[in-house]
Amino acid sequence: MSSNGNKLELPASIVVRDLAQMIEKSPIDLIKKLMTNGVMATINQTVDFDTAAIVVAEYGFEAVAEIVEEEVKEEVGEVPLWRQLIADEDKSQLKQRPPVVTILGHVDHGKTSLLDAIRSTDVAAGEAGGITQHIGAYQVEMKGRLITFLDTPGHAAFTQMRARGAQGADIVILVVAADDGVMPQTREAIAHAKAARVPIVVALNKVDKPNANPERVKQQLAELELVPDDWGGNTMVVPVSAKQKKGIDDLLEGVLLVADSNEIKANPNGKVVGTVIEAELDKSKGVIATLLVQNGTLASGDVVVAGTAYGKLRAITDHKGKPVKKAGPSTPVAVMGMSDVPSAGDLFQVVDSDKEARAIVAERVEAAKVAAQSKKKVSLEDLFANVQSGEAKDLNLIVKADVQGSLDPIITELNKLGQGEIGVKVLHAETGNIGNNDVMLASASKAIIIGFNVQADIDARRMAEKEGVDIRLYEIIYRMTEDIEKALKGMLAPDLVETNLGRAQVLQVFSASKFGKVAGCKVIEGELKRGAKVRVYRGADIVFEGDLSSLRREKEDVKEVRQGFECGVGFKNFNDILPGDILQCYTVE
Repeated sequence: MSSNGNKLELPASIVVRDLAQMIEKSPIDLIKKLMTNGVMATINQTVDFDTAAIVVAEYGFEAVAEIVEEEVKEEVGEVPLWRQLIADEDKSQLKQRPPVVTILGHVDHGKTSLLDAIRSTDVAAGEAGGITQHIGAYQVEMKGRLITFLDTPGHAAFTQMRARGAQGADIVILVVAADDGVMPQTREAIAHAKAARVPIVVALNKVDKPNANPERVKQQLAELELVPDDWGGNTMVVPVSAKQKKGIDDLLEGVLLVADSNEIKANPNGKVVGTVIEAELDKSKGVIATLLVQNGTLASGDVVVAGTAYGKLRAITDHKGKPVKKAGPSTPVAVMGMSDVPSAGDLFQVVDSDKEARAIVAERVEAAKVAAQSKKKVSLEDLFANVQSGEAKDLNLIVKADVQGSLDPIITELNKLGQGEIGVKVLHAETGNIGNNDVMLASASKAIIIGFNVQADIDARRMAEKEGVDIRLYEIIYRMTEDIEKALKGMLAPDLVETNLGRAQVLQVFSASKFGKVAGCKVIEGELKRGAKVRVYRGADIVFEGDLSSLRREKEDVKEVRQGFECGVGFKNFNDILPGDILQCYTVE
C-alpha cells in the first residue's frame, strides 16, 4: 500500500483504521463518510477496493489497484520415513547413489520379460506363466554406473510398502505394450506412482510387433497427463522390445538421465537406514531378510532393528549370492541374524547395542497395541480436524463408477469443487467395483473411496475396515457432490463475520455497588443488545473491547434498547468509562 501524489495504491480490501492512517484522517471522520455513502463499518472492519476508492475520492485521492505478485508454492509430496530419519544429515557429505527402480504395468505387457532382458538371465522361461515368484532386488551396470531394480510383483506391493511408510523406489518404469495400449492396470499403476510422487519413465514394449501403434499409445498417455518428451512433455517414452532385447540400453540411459535431474543422494558415512524388501524363515538358516540400504553403510556385525524384529547380523550376501562385508546406499543385500521375520516395507536402522534394540522393539509393540485400539477411518467428517492441524491441504479421492459415461461427468464436477483453497485430487478413476487395490491405494494416500452405482467387494470391505478407509457409495451424482462440497466447506477455517448493531453516547456515569460503574447512555444509531460485543471509543482510540454484560431501562433489565432511547449499560471487567465516550455494539458470527 502506497500513495504517489494524489494517487493512492489500495489492496483488494483494507481495514478502516489502516485506510484512515493512509489518508491521515481521523477514523471517526472516515466512518462518518462511509455512513453517508450507505456503508456501516467499524474501525476494525474491512471495506472492499470500490468502497474505499469512492471514500478517498472525496478527500481528493485517486485510488489505483495494488499489484500483488503471487507466490508460487512448490508442491511438496509426502516424505518417506527413512528420509525423515536422516533429515539432520550434513548436506556437504551427501554423494550420488544409484537410483532405485521398480517396474509396473498391466499384466501380459512384458514386465517380467523386461526384467529378464535387463538382467540378461533367463528368469522368465523358468517360471510358470512368466509370473514373478518372489520379491527381490538386483543391480545392473550402465556406463560405469549402477542401477538398482526392485523385483516387485506389481503396484499392489509397491503401494503396500508405501502404506507402511517406506518408499523404496526413486523411479518407476511403466511398461505399456505398443500393440495393446493403456489398460485398466496401466491406469492403476500410474495412479499409484503419481500418489507416491515418483517420476515415471515409460517403456513402450513390443514395438517389434506388426500391429504396434506407438502414436496411439502416446496419445493415451498424454490424456493421463504423461505427455511424451518428443511431444514437448516431461515424460520420457522409450521404445523397447524385451524379447529381442532392443532398446534396453536406451531405457537404462533414460533412467540415469531422470536420476540426474532428481538429485538422488545419500551419505555413505551417515546414519544407517533402509527398507526391508522381503523376508522369510528358512528351516536351516533361520530368518533371511532382503534389505535395501538407503543411507549409510551396513556392515556385518551391526545390530539392526526392523519393525518389531531385531538382531546382530551374522552374514551379508549381495544380489548374486556372494558374501560381502559392507553394503552402501542403494545396495540390496540378504542378511541373516534377525530374531523374527520383519514385514516387507518395514524400515530398518542400525543401533548401538542389543539392549537399545530390545528397548525400541518393546516401545513399538506397545505403540502398535495403542494404535490398533484407537485406529479410526480417514473420513469426510475427520478432514476438518486434519486441515486445522495442518496435516491435510487436499481431499484425495479414488472414484469408481459403473460406466465411463458416468465417470466423466463425476470427474468434471469434482474438479469444479476443488478450485478453492482446499483442492480435490482424484488419484485414480476407473469403472468397476471397488477392490483390494483401491483400498490399498486409499490407505497409503489417506484418500476417500467414492463409488457410483457400484459395490465394494467383500474382501475390499474387510480390508477397508482393517486399514481405516472410508468407502462412500452413491446412486445420485448431486448427492455425491453435495457431500464433497460440505466436506470442503467444513475443511476451510470459518470466516468470522462482524455485524454492526448500533452506537450509543455516554451522557453520565454512575456508581452501583452491584455492577461497579454504570454508563447512562443514549442510543444514537441502531440498537444495543445485552450479551453482544462492545467497543468503547474515546475520540479515535479504543479504550475497551469486550462484552456488554448488563442493559437496563427505567430500572428494568432489558434485552435490547433501540435508537432514541436512554439506558444504563454495565461492562464486564471495565470501569474506566467517561461521559462523551462512544459505544459501538456488534456481534461476531
